[in-house]
Amino acid sequence: MIVRRAEQKIAEILKPVAGENARTEAVFLLRASGYRSPYQELTETDAALLNRLIERRLSGEPLQYVLGEWEFYGLPFYVDPTVLIPRPDTERLVETALPLLAEGRRDVLDLCCGSGCIGIALAVLGGARVTAADVSGDALAMTERNARRNGVSVQIVQSDLFENIEGMFDLIASNPPYLTKAELDAADESLRYEPALALYGGEDGLDFYRRIARDYRHYLKPGGTLLLEIGYTQKEAVGALFDRYECIYDYGGHPRVIAVKKND
Repeated sequence: MIVRRAEQKIAEILKPVAGENARTEAVFLLRASGYRSPYQELTETDAALLNRLIERRLSGEPLQYVLGEWEFYGLPFYVDPTVLIPRPDTERLVETALPLLAEGRRDVLDLCCGSGCIGIALAVLGGARVTAADVSGDALAMTERNARRNGVSVQIVQSDLFENIEGMFDLIASNPPYLTKAELDAADESLRYEPALALYGGEDGLDFYRRIARDYRHYLKPGGTLLLEIGYTQKEAVGALFDRYECIYDYGGHPRVIAVKKND
């Protein structure tokens, strides 16, 4: 069977889990098996591999974990169930951060780094000197892999928020866990594959924001900026933790990033 026909068949099979994205997902799975031309002949060995990938996707496993990688801000990142899947919403934080990396202000702390996508993107695209911190050793191992993949070097620190952090930074960027218990309980099947450690922000979703708001000033240089990704319903609650803040909206018009500048 040629790849073009296989793509059609796989798309039909994936419709129950992928819906209108079934054709796109079929292309991703074929590319993951090494196929680029629609006229290549599918081998029996690769057909067996494809069947295993399809079965994983049909079980509800997110496509990104099935592939083992995903793109973020135009850069490739390894992913597995030890880290969150990088999402377009988080690209808004990176987009906000890049103009701040000017005039030598390039010391960045990526707090709750997960896959390392925020800090690594800032290192590649903005020349940032990045310290990546996470409580999860598995997440830090993934950050190291992704840094190597993207040709940058980052300092790795295993830390529960600021617990083991030393020094001060021009920018602290974080996408902390922020789902409430109710949101986590109601999450769809695909979200259940992602690490609860990186999702659950306490009963009201604000536990990590409270801790960051309490301590961040000790680690941020004068004139530096704290950037926090937030859930789209959390603008007022997170903003109330700071004396002054600016809210940056995503391209869907939802509150997405809280920016706090240290003026003293």
